[in-house]
Amino acid sequence: MREDVAMISGDEGVDQPMNARRQRSNNERLLLDRLRADGPASRASLARVTGLSKPTVSSALAALERAGLVREAGTHTPERGRASVLYAPDPTAGYALGIDIGATWLRVALADLDGTLVARLEVRNQARTAGALADLVIRAADRLIDGSGVARERIAQAVVGTPGVYDERRRRVRYAQHLPGWGRAGLFDRMRERLGVPLAVHNDANLAALGEYAFGVGAGSRLFVYVMIGTGLGMGVVSAGRLFTGANGGAGEIGFLPWPGRHRTDTLEDAVSGDAVVAAARARGMAGPLTAKEVFDAAREGHPAAVEAVQLEGERVAHTVAAVAAVLDPDLVALGGGVGHSADLLLRTVRRTLRSLTPLRPKVVASALAEDSVLMGAVATALDTARDVAFERRAPRQRSAGRSARFPTTPAERRGVRAGRPGE
Repeated sequence: MREDVAMISGDEGVDQPMNARRQRSNNERLLLDRLRADGPASRASLARVTGLSKPTVSSALAALERAGLVREAGTHTPERGRASVLYAPDPTAGYALGIDIGATWLRVALADLDGTLVARLEVRNQARTAGALADLVIRAADRLIDGSGVARERIAQAVVGTPGVYDERRRRVRYAQHLPGWGRAGLFDRMRERLGVPLAVHNDANLAALGEYAFGVGAGSRLFVYVMIGTGLGMGVVSAGRLFTGANGGAGEIGFLPWPGRHRTDTLEDAVSGDAVVAAARARGMAGPLTAKEVFDAAREGHPAAVEAVQLEGERVAHTVAAVAAVLDPDLVALGGGVGHSADLLLRTVRRTLRSLTPLRPKVVASALAEDSVLMGAVATALDTARDVAFERRAPRQRSAGRSARFPTTPAERRGVRAGRPGE
């Protein structure tokens, strides 16, 4: 079969020639994906690994270079033979914007198509209304973009991580109980219009799970669970590299599980979140203004009431993991979020209590990305789309219909997104 004309089967089973332009576009996408996965390569090595002829590879690389998607990346000189030019994807062909909306902090990062962060910003979330929070997001993103030197039209995709579940049909967030008014319709439409960038919305715990799976402790896990414990309680599930969200996007909303507390309406979130840590410390005699972080800091210093409160939190986290293990049977559970960042004080109690609760005992570890897990999950998700968009802008007839987000699982793929801060 000639490389410029492939044969496909039509609706009636009759072989028809595929459009030569479409085949060239397929060849270009194949080479671009290979370079992104394996790193710089010569024309000859690309021909070997793809099975394309050297003239076809040369033609496709030339087209990608003209489109600004590929550039020369040095030369390779073997012991024998002539030096060869190496090619690599041009990371400046597009950019991805990640936004993490938390109850306390708002984090924004801009990454090139290699996944290198080119700009990053953190601001305190002091907004008192949903409208004020939407405006804060817009101002922070504008400030970041303006200071980055990147033209706004080169940002191919933005992804926002937020508490709650985004309802695409009604264009609003549900279940964001700790952000008053955040469920109002139109807030994200307002952000899209003001930012002038395509914008997708995802649950923060889901993005944290993806970020931790791709770049943190979750790499290689068959079924990975990320438990986010902070102002609220949430969970993200990644199975074989893909996010599991359930029928309506609500999978992982474990904070709604009932808990036998003082009221009939008590939930697992009431028992495990940061407020529960503070309440336990107060019940044991700690006074004055308190945060969960201050309780954990006091426990590190040996304060008896704080130590008891942290031990109680560890036991309740163990009950959470036991419930998750019975339903999902994960091989790995990571603890993250504001409370999860103090996992060094929790893990011993969690593991000991888990042994007394259930024979299903997944490995429980601390998050490696800490406060960056949601942000890096947002960046990774935006990159998946941004890379497609950058290619489609060059070849508008070659759509990527049917592609679903798949996150890097091999070391070579994970090198495609680097979670370092600018300048590191």
